[in-house]
Amino acid sequence: MRRTALLLVLVGLLAGLAAPSHADVRPIPSGSDVDYQLGGPKRLPAHVGIIVRDRTEKPAAGRYNVCYVNGFQTQPDAKRFWRRHWSLVLKRGGRPVVDEAWGEWLLDLRTPRKRQALARIVGRWTAGCASDGFDAVEYDNLDSFTRSQRLIKRRHAVAFARLLVRRAHAEGLAAGQKNLADYDGTAVGFDFAVSEECGRYAECGDYVDHYGDQVLMVEYRRVDFRRACRRHGDRVPVVLRDRALSRKGVRAWC
Repeated sequence: MRRTALLLVLVGLLAGLAAPSHADVRPIPSGSDVDYQLGGPKRLPAHVGIIVRDRTEKPAAGRYNVCYVNGFQTQPDAKRFWRRHWSLVLKRGGRPVVDEAWGEWLLDLRTPRKRQALARIVGRWTAGCASDGFDAVEYDNLDSFTRSQRLIKRRHAVAFARLLVRRAHAEGLAAGQKNLADYDGTAVGFDFAVSEECGRYAECGDYVDHYGDQVLMVEYRRVDFRRACRRHGDRVPVVLRDRALSRKGVRAWC
């Protein structure tokens, strides 16, 4: 009996050493500005110490780099890939359920088996972010269930988010919540949040309540940018970008 108990303790200790927890990842640095570079990389002044780039790009030397991964929906140019994983795409009447705003198919999160299969795919992308040298990963579209024609429930999205966060931490990356401002993602281990247009939709306070200074804010209208700066710019980084996120597009900081 004692030998069994000792073995269980040793297994637990080894597992703890093998899998980093959220306490082991690098937090968002304070006192630095952010740029949202999903439209392509660009060299920036020294005061911009945090950069978000797509997982297909390389991180910027000497900055805190966040890797963008579309965790809950498909990228518009990835339809060929997802046709090879057709059972993992959400469908109604045999046709994919689409996020019309972006032309993205929703992923089918409704069963544990499908969530595990999807987590293996997204997990490989996450591992790629880590091997490329990123410090963190943001998983876009946590709120995809709200566009699922009631096929996916919030609980499905949360269960999948828990798998993604676990993989990010196992790779030594901080994990970022994207969207669903009313949900406190720290409950499943998210370390920070990336918010688009929280100033426009009066959601910034929700993110700050959940994450404190571990929030990155991106606005696309100057009036919303000014509002976010006025209310939160002394605590978190806020950037004004053009909606296309073009390399040479609009950039301003508080």
